[in-house]
Amino acid sequence: MRRLSKTDANFNDAQVQGWSVIRRVVPYLWPEGQAWVKRRVVIAIAVLLLAKVIAVLTPMLYKQAVDTLAPETADAATFLGFGAVGLTLAYGFSRLMTVGFQQLRDVVFTRVGQRALRQLAGETFTHIHRLSLRYHINRKTGGLSRVIERGVKGVDFLLRFLLFSIGPLVLELLMIAVILFFLFDVWYLTVVVVTIALYVWFTFKVTEWRVKIRKEMNDQDTDANQKAIDSLLNFETVKYFGAEAWEAARYDRAMAQYENAAIRTNYSLGFLNFGQSLLITSGLVAVMVMAALGVSRGDLTVGDFVMVNAYMIQITMPLNFLGTVYREIRQALIDMGDMFDLLGQPAEVKDKPDAPSLAVNGGQVELRDVFFGYDPARPILKGVTLAVAPGQTVAIVGSSGSGKSTIGRLLFRFYDVADGALLIDGQDVRDVTQDSLHAQIGVVPQDTVLFNDTIHYNIAYGRPDASEDEIIAAARAAKIHDFVTSLPDGYQTAVGERGLKLSGGEKQRVGIARTLLKNPPILLLDEATSALDTDTERDIQAELKAMGKGRTVITIAHRLSTIADADHIVVLEDGVIVEEGRHEQLLAHSGRYAQLWNRQSEEEYA
Repeated sequence: MRRLSKTDANFNDAQVQGWSVIRRVVPYLWPEGQAWVKRRVVIAIAVLLLAKVIAVLTPMLYKQAVDTLAPETADAATFLGFGAVGLTLAYGFSRLMTVGFQQLRDVVFTRVGQRALRQLAGETFTHIHRLSLRYHINRKTGGLSRVIERGVKGVDFLLRFLLFSIGPLVLELLMIAVILFFLFDVWYLTVVVVTIALYVWFTFKVTEWRVKIRKEMNDQDTDANQKAIDSLLNFETVKYFGAEAWEAARYDRAMAQYENAAIRTNYSLGFLNFGQSLLITSGLVAVMVMAALGVSRGDLTVGDFVMVNAYMIQITMPLNFLGTVYREIRQALIDMGDMFDLLGQPAEVKDKPDAPSLAVNGGQVELRDVFFGYDPARPILKGVTLAVAPGQTVAIVGSSGSGKSTIGRLLFRFYDVADGALLIDGQDVRDVTQDSLHAQIGVVPQDTVLFNDTIHYNIAYGRPDASEDEIIAAARAAKIHDFVTSLPDGYQTAVGERGLKLSGGEKQRVGIARTLLKNPPILLLDEATSALDTDTERDIQAELKAMGKGRTVITIAHRLSTIADADHIVVLEDGVIVEEGRHEQLLAHSGRYAQLWNRQSEEEYA
């Protein structure tokens, strides 16, 4: 039988150490300095033990009730002063108490369990936000959410089944084994032990086999689902090329493979169920035959025969779920291992110990001989030196891949520079807290992504404690207030996922309002209008210009017409500043900037 110390490989293709995962969970159930949690755990375990003791003693009451009704003992003295009716009532009360104590255990423990789940989920969610942009670019967001979801569910399953099912089942089996040994003889115990051992061995072996088949079935299901979603997402393309029949055939091929795996899964389940029934029934019949022979010899009473039957049934009922529980525990350990692996991912960008907050006096931004590359083998910035004076608007232009957006990411400290320094008012951004740095910089990206909530929520996101008047004032400044008030639900209008219910210009204005509400001294415009049509771009450019008054503004631009009035323009090519100056100076120089300007002018009037 395979040990439970290791489970199947997780998403990193590494073996998950089962016991190490369990040890990670224990502190959440027995936290330091929280006596109420420990008290509830102790009470829950005590109630559980009491429920199991009553459950094991209940068949004895059943035996005594039967013995008082048997012809040879009908006139015998009652058991502990109870007659047949009294013993029957006591038997019923005992069964009720068993269920009652089990429910009380759940009531006592549920607050502990839910607290552990909430704390684990919260820690994982917070940690994900601390991870670098590099990590998030390389991972699928849906995959991360599934890791949290499955990990939390895995903890919940493990707490309930490992702590309250497997552990109590083992305890119950041990108590029943002791009773069979002392009240009957060693052969009864031997038959029960051999039956359980064979049952467990068979269940685990077949379950291991079934897990592989189920994995294949799940993989085929995922593949078929992915093909269906991919086809539906590309609905227009399918129509353009008249490929409906091709897509249907492609989906059917995937479903055929799933069908074959599903059939084998059902066949293996039938084999598992029949094998389990064969072993349990054989053990049950063997014990019952021994008890029947004992009754016929006069060594046992009819009540003993009934009691043995009750104990065997009591043993077999929880064993019927052993295969499912074993498989689910293994999967829970894998899912929890994934979540703890995620918690173990180091944050690439960290605050220094006792780092001070950023103090912005004027908003001067300075890059000193900055080198950086997302991959050490492929440098992006190669010694960039740039100074942006307080209140100045500086535009950074250049070809795609020249490193323009990288400067913005370094400013916001999504990454740390490889060499050199990036300073704000003389303070190296690596020496201050990230929270204080982020609070002083406002960003309007190329494509403003909104939360699937209301317009009010998305504007207020810039400063959640802002008053209603401040939110409306920000919307007015961004020229979005009149549009919002014209909507039936006004500021409570839902914008849809990623803001898709709004046009590109409307989304940008909401993003501008959100940043205005934040009121940062430093503003980063990362190609904020390049995704808009020309008319909308002109409208929003005026709002962005007004937004930049009194602030230090760094504009990363693709369309040069939008930055012609900047105080200073920097031309970046292949990670190096090749030109800088004002618009008129750069045109007169007839260098790289002039080439870009002339090319865009030709495209615009072509």
